[in-house]
Amino acid sequence: MFTQIAQYLIETVAGFFVFVLLARFHLQWLRAPFRNPLGEFVVTVSNWLVLPARRVIPPLRQIDLASLVGAWLVQFAGLWAVYSVHGHDLLAVPAFAALGALALVDLLRYSLYLLIAAVIVQAVLSWVNPYTPLAPVFGAVARPFLRPIRRVLPPIANVDLSPLVLLVVLNVLLIPVGYARGLVAAM
Repeated sequence: MFTQIAQYLIETVAGFFVFVLLARFHLQWLRAPFRNPLGEFVVTVSNWLVLPARRVIPPLRQIDLASLVGAWLVQFAGLWAVYSVHGHDLLAVPAFAALGALALVDLLRYSLYLLIAAVIVQAVLSWVNPYTPLAPVFGAVARPFLRPIRRVLPPIANVDLSPLVLLVVLNVLLIPVGYARGLVAAM
């Protein structure tokens, strides 16, 4: 019972910070506006790790590597803590390498989850209230991925099916990522 409670708490706290750090990375990479409640929340919650990390990890061509490396480190630490609670010996080099690879696959999986959420929220906001302060944020995240689909599949009778197609593609991409996670976790 203790291990289940500890695992839940570790995964919840680590997952929260990983998602916030990944959101910060993707918002900066996609040049989404930060002058809104969501952007300010992401920056405020993640500054404790990103600002000190920027002293050591410089950006790479406008890509904030400090946020990405921070997300990877938090996910690695969370996985290490979960496996340690379950009694696994993780001090060997192969175990560290496997946890590092597993954390990397998890970042890819979580990035797909963030994109799925952004597409859904962007589509709903475009129907309900396209002028809300958060609409430009979700539009900036979803638009680069929707644009190629819109070139191939234009709106049909003023109904844009590109978010639906993108959601199908993203969910299909989650299948091999989940398979890769299973392979890496078996190591």
